[in-house]
Amino acid sequence: MNKKNKSGFVAIIGPPNAGKSTFLNKVLGEKISITSKKPQTTRNRLIGILTRSSAQFIFVDTPGVHKPKGILNERIVNTAISAIADVDLILLLIDAANVDSVSEQIIIKQLAKHKRPTILALNKIDIVDKNRLLPQINRLAKLYSFKSIVPISAKNGEQLDSLLNIMEESLPEGPLLYPEDTLTESSTKFITAEIIREKAFRLTGQEIPYSVAVTIDSFKKNKKGTLVKIFASIHVERDSQKKIIIGKGGSKIKEIGQSARLDIEKMLNTKIYLELFIRVQKNWSKDTKALRKFGY
Repeated sequence: MNKKNKSGFVAIIGPPNAGKSTFLNKVLGEKISITSKKPQTTRNRLIGILTRSSAQFIFVDTPGVHKPKGILNERIVNTAISAIADVDLILLLIDAANVDSVSEQIIIKQLAKHKRPTILALNKIDIVDKNRLLPQINRLAKLYSFKSIVPISAKNGEQLDSLLNIMEESLPEGPLLYPEDTLTESSTKFITAEIIREKAFRLTGQEIPYSVAVTIDSFKKNKKGTLVKIFASIHVERDSQKKIIIGKGGSKIKEIGQSARLDIEKMLNTKIYLELFIRVQKNWSKDTKALRKFGY
């Protein structure tokens, strides 16, 4: 393949649950970013790389921007906001079905500060009455001078090709920044931990997700390369949360492990042995030392 005409970094920003990770997974055709219906599923910056015939997009998937409460949430929001200054182009994703004016104002303030070219994607049009779209577009157009506003559905792929074409016009000229078959610069261990955390998010109640962190204790391939043994720890803040994660007779931890194993096997294209441990670390989300340990 010839050298690409354009390449650049694109920050995907937006309020919590706007569909940023769903968008990234859809355009890449692979799941590299975890998703759930619960806010703050994404906690770290994650790089996803899309190479087309005429351009390479280096997407930076960021946590949802919101008014933070507590040290962990402050760090999550700062991670997202700091990405705005480091990219060539910003893709602002807004949930067309749910207006989050507080998060919008925080984001608009940062956009005005850094003045990066910004394209607005109005997401989830598959679940919104079409009569509500035009008023939403008119409202958002008054908030900031966007280069373009594109209604999309990240879930079913509607209008994504059009959006990518519009975004490509705003990328700087330049060669490939990554080999053309690269999808992410995140390590396999990182994505594995994220998959396990996603399953804990999806399969437990409301109080659990914000108190969960995952670390990989061991990640080893057998000599034949036919099996990967993974030992991982799910960290929670209270004994009561540990009981919820374990479930009655160990049913919940078994369900989390089975669901995670299937996704990890698909990612690695090999058989997986996965063993999960639950560890209680009191109030880790308020402990700066623990936050550093868990990568926040």
